[in-house]
Amino acid sequence: MRLGFLTHVQGRGDDPVQTYRNAQELFVVADELGFDIGWVAQHHVPLGGGGLPSPWPFLAHAAARTTRIRLGTAITVLPLEDPVRLAEDISVVDTLSGGRVEVGVGSGGSEAEYAAFGRDIERKRELTTEGLAVLRAALSNQEVGASGFTIQPPAADFTDRIWQGVFSGPGAEYAAAAGSNLLLNRAAYGYDEPTDEVQRPWADAYLAAWTGPRTPRIGLSRFIFPAKDRRTALAQIGDDVHRAAQRFGERGGFPAGLDVDEALRRFHSFYGHPDEIVAELRRERVLPVATDLITQFNPAVPDQDAAIRALELIATEVAPALGWKPALEGVPR
Repeated sequence: MRLGFLTHVQGRGDDPVQTYRNAQELFVVADELGFDIGWVAQHHVPLGGGGLPSPWPFLAHAAARTTRIRLGTAITVLPLEDPVRLAEDISVVDTLSGGRVEVGVGSGGSEAEYAAFGRDIERKRELTTEGLAVLRAALSNQEVGASGFTIQPPAADFTDRIWQGVFSGPGAEYAAAAGSNLLLNRAAYGYDEPTDEVQRPWADAYLAAWTGPRTPRIGLSRFIFPAKDRRTALAQIGDDVHRAAQRFGERGGFPAGLDVDEALRRFHSFYGHPDEIVAELRRERVLPVATDLITQFNPAVPDQDAAIRALELIATEVAPALGWKPALEGVPR
């Protein structure tokens, strides 16, 4: 299993400079702790004083500040991108980072974002399919856009480095048919059942549909926030998770009027002492088939010291208890 962390680059207040600096510091800390991959999520609509609309400049900066950790997007909203330009950005960052890039794409779902970019959200699946075909061709150094045109710098081999985020069994089967690795979100929206009960059939459908020559990867994103005890963790995350659940309730993703405990359940949250988290993760239904555990704190925005401490506890107590070992110094995997 590989260990990753995901940041949505969120902060409190209206200081995006500090928010971005804090997120960059998490990449440096995670690199030093031995995390295998650091992921960022793309958002064009502001989120709590942060939000990252342009992941590739951010990851280029992170590449310059780190030595080993891989750098990925979970996800880039593909229908809002020119896939040829996106391929160029990816190849530049991959070249600068020494081949450390992972590319996660998806269709997104924000009506405001689609409207801002003049895209029809009703065509999001079609646009994703079309864009992914062009992106794959460009990253395979095939001609795209015009006769004789290939991207610069020439891309390295991305055969096993393209991921798709999905929210259904058919979506998982589509990702397998496309030869993509699978990204599963931290929560399943629109369901009353626990997230892992909902998502395990998706993972099984993906593996059953896979026909490629290589072993596919399944990235499992989970809300994991360890602290010295459950009360300390809850003080850092409870209010944020509750407010986020209320916003989701307004949009129909969750039922309206959830209390804090139900909000934490809906976000499939693992929090408290590391031993408590390990015990809960050992009962997680999707984790046994996952190749990558992707930890995140979103929708909570803990203060920076607490976030760093949580990463330390994940890398030194939680993940090792699940069988993970940090990579050798200077050797990505």
